[in-house]
Amino acid sequence: MTKRNKIIYWIATCWLALGMFSTGIVQLIKMKEETDAMTLLGYPAYLLSILGTWKLLGVIAILIPKFALLKEWAYAGFFFAMTGAIVSHLVIGNGAKELFGPTLLLVLTIVSWLFRPESRKLQFN
Repeated sequence: MTKRNKIIYWIATCWLALGMFSTGIVQLIKMKEETDAMTLLGYPAYLLSILGTWKLLGVIAILIPKFALLKEWAYAGFFFAMTGAIVSHLVIGNGAKELFGPTLLLVLTIVSWLFRPESRKLQFN
């Protein structure tokens, strides 16, 4: 892995971890704005606890060394959660302001996954 790719990976991964951690905490404490947003999107409030827990566990999975299969699951979960958020916002007609966060996290998920080092990839023998 080149130095450039390693830098890209760690910048994307750190920002992804920060974004997922902060939104996971907001969802777990069920801030009023977050609960209102989920209601507007048509989802039950208890989904916040599920998403928040998954996000925090996913952050741990992508940051710790080894456990490549677990990392793949975490990246997949982040991908599905963010594409689901984007589609949900589009369906109810939300604009760029509401789409920015999940779109940024989706891009960071993809960049982090694409640039991850060999030691963090599944090895097929």
